[in-house]
Amino acid sequence: MMEIPPSKPSGSPIPLLYVLHSGNLYGTERMAIATAIRLRHDFQTTLVAPPGPALDTAAAQGLQVQPFAGAKSLAPIIRRFLDQDNQQIPSRDPRRVFVATGVSHSLLFWALSRFSRRRCAHLHLVHGGTDERLSYGRKRLLNRLGVRFVAVSEFVRERLLAHQVRDDRISVIENFLDDDYAAALPRRRADRPWALEQIRIISRIDPIKRIDLLFAAVDLEPALKRFQFKIYGEGWDYQALRDRARAGYPMIELAGFNPQAVDCLREADLLLHLCPVEPFGLAILEAMTAGVPVLVPDSGGAGSLVTDGVSGFRFAADDPKALAAHLLAIGALEASRLEQVVQGARQLLATRFDPAARAQDYRDLILKELQ
Repeated sequence: MMEIPPSKPSGSPIPLLYVLHSGNLYGTERMAIATAIRLRHDFQTTLVAPPGPALDTAAAQGLQVQPFAGAKSLAPIIRRFLDQDNQQIPSRDPRRVFVATGVSHSLLFWALSRFSRRRCAHLHLVHGGTDERLSYGRKRLLNRLGVRFVAVSEFVRERLLAHQVRDDRISVIENFLDDDYAAALPRRRADRPWALEQIRIISRIDPIKRIDLLFAAVDLEPALKRFQFKIYGEGWDYQALRDRARAGYPMIELAGFNPQAVDCLREADLLLHLCPVEPFGLAILEAMTAGVPVLVPDSGGAGSLVTDGVSGFRFAADDPKALAAHLLAIGALEASRLEQVVQGARQLLATRFDPAARAQDYRDLILKELQ
C-alpha cells in the first residue's frame, strides 16, 4: 500500500484537542484513536474522554490522554489548551485544532474560545447513532458557530441535512481501519472450504438493528435451517430474542457481548448485517479484512460500503423474503465466485478505505479550516 506523504504544517506541531463524549470503545472511540495515531506526527494531539477503555487503549498506543467527568472539569482543560503561555503545550505555533463528538462540548469550546487570540479550527465529528434527535437533530445548534461538521458517510450527511444542518459546513470523510489494527485482526482459516455454513452477526441487539428480520426469514424459508447463525452483542432486545431462539430456532444462537467478537471471523463463511439505517459499520470493514464475504441491506451507511456482487452482497432492506433468497443464492455460489468477491473487498480496502488517504483528508481539511 502506497503511503501518501503528509502535508506538514510549517513550524512546530499544531496542538490538537480531541474530546470524546464517551469513554467506551465502540466505533466512534476506535476511529478517534485511529485518526489521532495517523495525525500525531503533524499535530500535538491530546485525547480527552471520560474514564474508560478508550483512554486506556489510547494511552497503551502512546497517545497523550486526559480524563474528564463533565463540563466543569472539561472547561479548565480547554482554557489551558487556549492559554498563550501554557507550559504543558510546548508548541510555538499559535494555532489550535479542536475536535469534538458531543454538541455540548463544541458549545463549550466556542464559548471559551470567542475571546481567544488563537486561530482555531473547530471540527465536529458525526458518527450517527440510533437516536435521531441526539445523533443528528441537536447538531443544528452549531450552525452559526463556524463549526466544520465531518460526516463519516454520505448517509450521515443526508441525515444531517434532513435536520437542517448547513450543507456548506459538512464534509464527508469515511472511516477506515488503521494498519496496525487491521494487521492484528484474525483471518478466515485458509483450510476452510468455501461452503456457506457458519454465518455471523456482530451488532447491538436493539430494535433498530432488525435482528428480528432473521427470524422472519427462517419462518418464510425453512431451507435456512441448514445454516448456523451466531449473533454477538447485547441490547434492549437481547433477552427476548435469546428466549425466542431457544424456544424454536436451534440454528440461531445469541452469544451475548464479547470484546473479542471479531475472533469469530476465523470460522465464519459470511458476515450478515441487518440494520437498514446503520451510519457506517466498521464490522463490515473488519470482515473484508478477514477475507469473509458480507451481506448487507441496500440502505443506510452499511449499504453504501458494498457494491453488490463485486465487494459483497446486498438485499432489499427490511424484507425477510429478500434476505432469505439472498442467503440461499450465496449458499449456491461456486467457491471461485466467492473468492472473487473477497478479492473485490480487498481492493476496496486498499483504495476507498485506505487509512493513509483518509488521514490525508483530515490533514487537508484542518489546514484549510486554519487559513
